[in-house]
Amino acid sequence: MTQVQRLRLKADGRIVELRDGHEFPLAPIGPDPIAHTPAAEPKVRELRLRAGLTQTEFAARLGVPVETIRNWEQGKRSPRGPARALLTVIAHTPDLVFAALAGRREEISKLVAAPAIGSEC
Repeated sequence: MTQVQRLRLKADGRIVELRDGHEFPLAPIGPDPIAHTPAAEPKVRELRLRAGLTQTEFAARLGVPVETIRNWEQGKRSPRGPARALLTVIAHTPDLVFAALAGRREEISKLVAAPAIGSEC
């Protein structure tokens, strides 16, 4: 009898074999030149708490399902692509990003016109 090999593609790009409910890497795990360092990962929970928002409110403002926020915060998944870029900008200018996402032009104008903290006049 031929045994079928069950493979799974992981979110980080690794391929693992499934045997007896356990995962076994098909290739040795080595340094991935494309992988992001943990320090570079946006800390979603920190950003959300700094903004004073619940997971549901944060998800609604970003336009993603609340499950996505939960997965990011629990480390089950990592934000990639546009979501990662958006979170990086939120880390620096949360008020401006949330105003832009909500289409509040007057608030955006005020925020853009305000001098940056620490800038010299």
